[in-house]
Amino acid sequence: MTDDLLARHRAVLPSWMSLLYDEPIEIVHAGDRRLTDSNGRTYLDFFAGVLTNAMGYDIPAISDAVRKQLDTGVLHTSTLYLIRSQVELAERIAQRSGIPDAKVFFTNSGSEANDTALMLATQYRRSNQVLAMRNSYHGRSFGTVAITGNRGWSASSLSPVKVNYVHGGYRYRSPFRDLPDAAYIDACVADLVELLETATAGDVACLIAEPIQGVGGFSSPPDGLFKAMKEVLDAHGILFVSDEVQTGWGRTGDHYWGIQAHDVVPDMMTFAKGLGNGLAVGGVVARGDIMDCFQAESFSTFGGNPVSMQGALAVLDYIDDHDLQANCKARGDQLLHGLRAANSPFVGEVRGKGLMIGVELIEPGTTTPNTAAAKQMLEETKKRGLLIGKGGLHKNVLRIGPPMTLTEAEAAEGLQILLDSLAALS
Repeated sequence: MTDDLLARHRAVLPSWMSLLYDEPIEIVHAGDRRLTDSNGRTYLDFFAGVLTNAMGYDIPAISDAVRKQLDTGVLHTSTLYLIRSQVELAERIAQRSGIPDAKVFFTNSGSEANDTALMLATQYRRSNQVLAMRNSYHGRSFGTVAITGNRGWSASSLSPVKVNYVHGGYRYRSPFRDLPDAAYIDACVADLVELLETATAGDVACLIAEPIQGVGGFSSPPDGLFKAMKEVLDAHGILFVSDEVQTGWGRTGDHYWGIQAHDVVPDMMTFAKGLGNGLAVGGVVARGDIMDCFQAESFSTFGGNPVSMQGALAVLDYIDDHDLQANCKARGDQLLHGLRAANSPFVGEVRGKGLMIGVELIEPGTTTPNTAAAKQMLEETKKRGLLIGKGGLHKNVLRIGPPMTLTEAEAAEGLQILLDSLAALS
């Protein structure tokens, strides 16, 4: 990226749109899992546009599906008309959701999907009370900022809903962190029960949770927590919403949806990011009675548009045809094993499932968050030809989320760069 383009960016775009790296880069070409910047430097991509380019880049099966739709001349018709690809994609998602009598509404992003889920839950329950997880992130819209449990991403205390936050999603810094899994779950569920009894009017609309917290640093509770929590929610008639914006479509390796690790079926799931492989698409899949509770006419102008729908159908085909869920499991295990074996004094925890891996960096000999080390790691990996992300409440967690098509050789290449970069920390 030239200094001129960087200056122009800063002049006309918001200051809160942060850029990675001391010298930000402009991506001008991509193929498979490789990106090339405007200076001709090529990188292996271990962040996939924040997990959005889930298949990688320039995948013929997906590009051809989009071109075929473009060739019809129909980029947009509005959902006021029948859209065959929208119906087909909704059918496939409803069937894979496991939610009974499921219906689907398409949006343009995860923020809009989560906002829609909030609208449906509060309408269905006739309540503006919402439960969310500490350290969570659910989007940039007014409603989703209000339920985000991470101060670094909550720009305003103003809110269309009344929110209370429960324990459980981020174990590393939890007051219950040293408990065994079963006791940890019991403590978090007890906190939920007490919260309902003391901080709410009882008629809560929903609990919304990420099975693995994305922006929160790829953190997750022990498997089974959300099943135990849903038993409490069901006793009160409270809906459960699983935010699958980052965990969907097999990325976690063991399951198609992240919430399946907890052996529970939610009332609603939201999705976005990887489904479009770069195309703008998101949505909600919900029980039919919840989806149909909305009493006003409504639609999404670009949600469900023919181009995104055709691209998303091709993505789902590609995931199934190439067994990418199994690939995520294999390549994720490869990376997790290699990172854990490093035994770096700067690493407090290596966690994750499949190709959704977090590395929490600390001051050596302590649990103090090491934000400077995370910043240095991004520079060290970039210098060696690897792009990664960072997140967490303290911005001290490396976020590793390569395209789901990552090969064994590329995983080994990226792992070695990560290990070399960890060794360079000071």
